Amino acid sequence: MAAKKIKTERIERSKYSIYLKKAQDFFDAMHQASLSNNWNAAGLAAVHCAISSNDALLVYFRGIRSTADNHLDAIELLRNCQEINQAEDMISRLRKIIGKKNLIEYEARPFLQAEAEEIIKHTERFYNRARALLV
Repeated sequence: MAAKKIKTERIERSKYSIYLKKAQDFFDAMHQASLSNNWNAAGLAAVHCAISSNDALLVYFRGIRSTADNHLDAIELLRNCQEINQAEDMISRLRKIIGKKNLIEYEARPFLQAEAEEIIKHTERFYNRARALLV
């Protein structure tokens, strides 16, 4: 079976900082929402922080970002960044974070505090590792 072709767009590598800034903004929003006990907003900001962090990594190391409809496809692109030591840990965290997106946005129930605290923990670790690789 042939490997799945993931839709991407080419982006000048120097523009990684734009995505890193977006990640930082979502990171800050995640913490502000958490301080207000706004768990839905904290969870969604966490998801977007992780997606933007991953975009920053992909632009920096590969000069691409995913344009696929499924955010999980971007995980496969990260898997191909051999410059990243311990990428499997990052991939595992990113999968957990993105896996909560549908629940937060579309399910007919609130995102609970315990769930938000868990996604915040994973997002903090993913974001901080990405920043360490990029700055």
